[in-house]
Amino acid sequence: MSAKSLVRGGGWGWRAPFALALLLLAVAAPPRPAAADDDPYTATITVDATSDSVATARDMARADGARRALNAIVDRLSGGTGKSKPLKLSDNQVTDLVASFEVANEKMTAVRYTADYTFHFRPAETKRTLQSAGVAINEANPPAASPPGQTPGPAPGGGKPVVVLPVYQSGASAVLWEEPNPWRQAWSQRPAGGGATYLTVPLGDAGDVAAIDADKARSGDVGALAAIAKLASADEVLVMLAVQRPGKDQTGKDQTGGDKPGGDKPGLDVTVRRYRGAQLVDVHADSIDANPGEKDADFFRRAADAIAADIDTGWKNAKDNLAGQQGSLVVAAPITGLDDWLKLRDRLAGLPPVRKIDVKSLSRQEASIDIHYAGTLDQLKASLATIKLDLQGGDPNWRLARTP
Repeated sequence: MSAKSLVRGGGWGWRAPFALALLLLAVAAPPRPAAADDDPYTATITVDATSDSVATARDMARADGARRALNAIVDRLSGGTGKSKPLKLSDNQVTDLVASFEVANEKMTAVRYTADYTFHFRPAETKRTLQSAGVAINEANPPAASPPGQTPGPAPGGGKPVVVLPVYQSGASAVLWEEPNPWRQAWSQRPAGGGATYLTVPLGDAGDVAAIDADKARSGDVGALAAIAKLASADEVLVMLAVQRPGKDQTGKDQTGGDKPGGDKPGLDVTVRRYRGAQLVDVHADSIDANPGEKDADFFRRAADAIAADIDTGWKNAKDNLAGQQGSLVVAAPITGLDDWLKLRDRLAGLPPVRKIDVKSLSRQEASIDIHYAGTLDQLKASLATIKLDLQGGDPNWRLARTP
């Protein structure tokens, strides 16, 4: 819902037998201020949960949000040091302390739910619970309540989130927000703070769709990357292009019916490009094979977990290779004429590592060009692969081959 909604009364409705009536009253009730600075028993929490259904995700998010809000209040009333121990209470005990709550900025997909919850706790009951738990309360000068839409304390992962854009390519077409996209669904189902790096997948609402699409993500469009990063209050964006690899059957043909130059096993070829400030700073490539008989959903989840683990264990600490290295090489590129050359030149110039292209010679069949690039040769190869070009050969005879 676009406006804030308010639910009053302990138990919150999902535990009460008259849940529908409570929700109708919630919509009709006038919104209460989200978090008054003089109310030490109020806290605003941003919740984010993923489950097998949005209803389950919402209940999980609400329960987790109430517990985190109560812990924020415990910390506030005990001096605001951030070192107070969480109360050991059951979910029911926590919800019984809530007088009312407000909801704002709800967003949801089929499996994910996010929102800003403002919880108003019962002062007398909460105070007694804290005293029973041995919490020393200092109400004379408590720290101010958190502003609406902010989570008390540091963000999960200890800093700004890293935006993940899971682009999935099957055949010639690539998708980001469109369905089906099993690659994005697998990433959306992972906990955002599940590793050392706080990876977050945009929900794909109207603002996200307007900011960037699959083609702009693949090409490293500076404006689009900056826009999606701004929406998530992030500095870094990871474009994760997963290309379906059908594999070969027993006849030696790939499972789509054509000859396949790659490996025999079906799976995903994943290229991860890391952008900071909308500028490419790192590129990594990986291949994940599907196991015999493995369900598609299980395979995509396993592939996402594998990439996330690689990011946690090494990629997040990688040096900014593109910023510190420069190179150039002379390449022969087959063409079919002037129009084909102009299209190829524009595609090459649009790649993030390419800094300059000098034409050494040009005929109707071939262009000899000097490509000046930032980063490593492997990073250039990975970037060329995103526009279906394969860098072959070696010094001094490099060639560009077009891949299907």
